[in-house]
Amino acid sequence: MQLHRIDWTPPEERQPAQVRRILRLFRPYTGRLGAVGLLVALSALVSVVTPFLLRAVLDTAIPERRTGLLSLLVLGMIAAAVVTSVLNVLQTLISTTVGQRVMHDLRTSVYAHLQRMSLAFFTRTRTGEVQSRIANDIGGMQATVTGTATSLVSNLTAVVASVVAMVALDWRLTVVSLLLLPLFVWISRRVGRERKKITGERQRQLAVLSSAVQESLSVSGVLLGRTMGRSDSLTREFAHQSDELAGLEVRASMAGRWRMSTIGIVMAAMPALIYWAAGLATATGAPIVSLGTLVAFVSLQQGLFRPTVGLLSTGVEVQTSLALFQRIFEYLDLPVEIDEPEHPVHLDRVRGDVRFEHVEFRYRPDQERPTLTGIDLTVPAGGSLAVVGGTGAGKSTLSYLVPRLYDVTGGRVLIDGVDVRDLSFETLTRAVGVVSQETYLFHASVADNLRFAKPDATDEELVEAARAAQVHDMIAALPEGYDTMVGERGYRFSGGEKQRLAIARTVLRNPPVLILDEATSALDNRTELAVQQALDALAAGRTTLTIAHRLSTVRDADRIAVLDGGTVAELGTHQELLDLDGRYAALLRREAPDPVEAAG
Repeated sequence: MQLHRIDWTPPEERQPAQVRRILRLFRPYTGRLGAVGLLVALSALVSVVTPFLLRAVLDTAIPERRTGLLSLLVLGMIAAAVVTSVLNVLQTLISTTVGQRVMHDLRTSVYAHLQRMSLAFFTRTRTGEVQSRIANDIGGMQATVTGTATSLVSNLTAVVASVVAMVALDWRLTVVSLLLLPLFVWISRRVGRERKKITGERQRQLAVLSSAVQESLSVSGVLLGRTMGRSDSLTREFAHQSDELAGLEVRASMAGRWRMSTIGIVMAAMPALIYWAAGLATATGAPIVSLGTLVAFVSLQQGLFRPTVGLLSTGVEVQTSLALFQRIFEYLDLPVEIDEPEHPVHLDRVRGDVRFEHVEFRYRPDQERPTLTGIDLTVPAGGSLAVVGGTGAGKSTLSYLVPRLYDVTGGRVLIDGVDVRDLSFETLTRAVGVVSQETYLFHASVADNLRFAKPDATDEELVEAARAAQVHDMIAALPEGYDTMVGERGYRFSGGEKQRLAIARTVLRNPPVLILDEATSALDNRTELAVQQALDALAAGRTTLTIAHRLSTVRDADRIAVLDGGTVAELGTHQELLDLDGRYAALLRREAPDPVEAAG
């Protein structure tokens, strides 16, 4: 189980367009964001009052020994601090709520979009990669989405308010304080671009690691690793991938750190330089400003530098998170290959007549030879058709076309005379049921697994379906009966038991068209007999398309189609094909060497 990297990436979206797309995510919450902006503006205005109160304390109240004024000024400073704190709590609550709703919308949009993707997408994409996009990439942008809007507005408002107040105190000191600001902006943009690139690499590596965990630590992966003696090599490979991720995490954390630290050092030194300049001016007998104005200005300067650093950091975070948004948008922009038509056909009652007309199918447009070609088959309502043939003949592919797991690339597949591509998804899923060789059970109770087919099924309906599938006695014998947890992928049950649970699940849906895709091929003879009896009961009265590996299971089918190289080589009943003594007879002889048995 070699771990490998997937580097599929669609063309990169231009940054301005990407930013506009991100902003559209917040459009449903414009009112709440407006409230945040109002709270931020009030908080910024209240906070700049404090330096002016401080100047009055130092220049008027204390020198003139006006204790009443001093008390009022101090109370004003305390009130400003209380009001600012309350406003900050309220804006944090609203902005965090908005951010989490945006993340919820993103997660749901990606999940819903992936649910619409064709089976082809999931056959070429690792499950861990999909999980990483939904969990790691969206989770990684949490701080940016929940805090960026508030941080941007509050810091910007604080900067503007502080600059206005500083100019009001002394314009000359203000000019000196702002001289280096353009340089700081340029540095932060450089750092942001660097971190964006590293973040993209880090998230791709995190997806590789998630895929490794999902594949090698599943029940199947552990069984394979231990029985093949590869546990140690898998651990070494995982350690190698984890080490690469650790290195990328360090690079992401340290990218531009020295440059941003330089900005912090310069800003921290600015008050000292202001005090130094004012001291020199006073020593020469030409003081620039009063002591109160100087202290108030430095206080405002600190109030300017903190939000300025915050703005620069926010810019870096936004550029960094653009890499995460790009990965999310890549999935949202994946074309939906199989979609419901604009005006779908709804059938209230499906008889179950299935017809293949001149069907051709290719898995890829550049595939030189089609997987299926020239398929013309009809299964009348309530009838049965078995499809047999060698490995790679196209049997399972044919069955995928009826429920639209794939769409034909030529010809048509019809149910009751309607092209399946024109049917509504609701009609199609209600009409067609599939029981495949690989049964999937959720890590939930037996009852919950059965109710996946019919969420409102009663306990009596569950028991009836289980009896039809000949699995009720087994379930009833379990310590917790239908409330028994099936375990990861149903590993606490045997292959035959899982198949019969899948049959019971399909019985609950009661579809008029049934696809049996090699449902007994992996079972031993005794288990196959029990499952086949359950399948026969399920197929009674339904249109049945059976994909068979063992020919003994299809002798009673109304008609049998033999596929060879993607075409129908032979078609007829069991006896007609035996009399023809062609491919079907050869397959039967290969399965049952005894001529008497083969003729049976």
